[in-house]
Amino acid sequence: MLRAAMAPRDQNIKKVVLAYSGGLDTSVILTWLKETYGCEVIAFCADVGQAEELAGVPEKAKRTGASTCIIKDLREEFVKDFCFPMLRANALYEGEYMLGTSIARPVIAKALMDVAKEHGADAISHGATGKGNDQVRFELTAMAMDPSIKVIAPWREWTLKSRTDCIDYATKHGIPVTATKEKPYSTDRNLFHVSYEGGILEDPWREPDESIFLTTTNPGAAPDQPRYVNVRYEDGDPVAVDGDRLSPAQLLARLNELGGEHGVGRADIVENRFVGMKSRGVYETPGGTILHKAHRAVESITMDREVTRLRDSLIPEYAAMVYRGFWFAPERLVLQAMIDEAQKGVTGEARIKLYKGGAYVVGRRSENSLYDESFATFERDEVYNQADATGFIRLNALRLRIRALRSKKA
Repeated sequence: MLRAAMAPRDQNIKKVVLAYSGGLDTSVILTWLKETYGCEVIAFCADVGQAEELAGVPEKAKRTGASTCIIKDLREEFVKDFCFPMLRANALYEGEYMLGTSIARPVIAKALMDVAKEHGADAISHGATGKGNDQVRFELTAMAMDPSIKVIAPWREWTLKSRTDCIDYATKHGIPVTATKEKPYSTDRNLFHVSYEGGILEDPWREPDESIFLTTTNPGAAPDQPRYVNVRYEDGDPVAVDGDRLSPAQLLARLNELGGEHGVGRADIVENRFVGMKSRGVYETPGGTILHKAHRAVESITMDREVTRLRDSLIPEYAAMVYRGFWFAPERLVLQAMIDEAQKGVTGEARIKLYKGGAYVVGRRSENSLYDESFATFERDEVYNQADATGFIRLNALRLRIRALRSKKA
């Protein structure tokens, strides 16, 4: 027999806002919260571009016991206020992961807390497990917004230990779910990316089945003709694709479509989770990959060398902050301010060639360009005295020469 909980409930919790998707876990959690805490449960669903049908979610939540279900369209906010700042930083976790799941969590948690405040809830709840990063990301955001909020994390409290246990619990309680006990992997999707992990992917030697990919064409089967796309930037943010000015969410969706058609943006990574273990993830980030390449291209002709070098040295720190859930922490905000200051003047256009899984920079131009052909040319010029390089080299070599002389004497 499946017990409901491991510990007595908090008598002071009368109303909980649950981050709800309508899937197996959150449907079970909704019933479990009511059974364990005897509280009212408000279901909250965030639309971050997961491309799932949300029309029937409120009815399903109410059938499962929610007093109401609130759906918020966060797509524009997600891209403008979360993805774009991260892209301005060129953030890559451990050099490869574009942080698609990581960056969605703070926008969802922020909206969850807004609903909790609006409805006078005592607590929030989520379906993140005790082994992953998402529990940290959700709860750090919640505590940064309201340190008095109570957080209920069922996977850290109840006696259910597996997906099979959840299905058995749902069957026993008459919870309407369509899940089966066989699922080869788990998926998380938003407008920025799709991730796949667990199940058959836990073997890091096994190549992902082609059938898992949702948004990108197999590069080998992608069009034989390349597609060129121009991305316009203003002060570090993309504003237009091929001359069409688009909202942030529309722009990312357009590039997802173009990149996906040409197989761009696949990644297969073993990463280090914040909680300590290594985890294998497979990702699709077509639009984000194009934006990362295009942004670097515009920066290359508009940003000062030393500013770029300093900013680049901080990318691993920034990416770790996002990955670990410290989006609303003061260190991320301070670092973002520096990054955004460096983005002033990063205005121009990049030309990207999409071909068979690759996104290649083939052109860049800007009205703010620091690239001057008269200085850079290998042809005859009147602006650069090559003899000046002798003193430059000798001064930079001075410490090396002194070290060599010491070694020679020894």
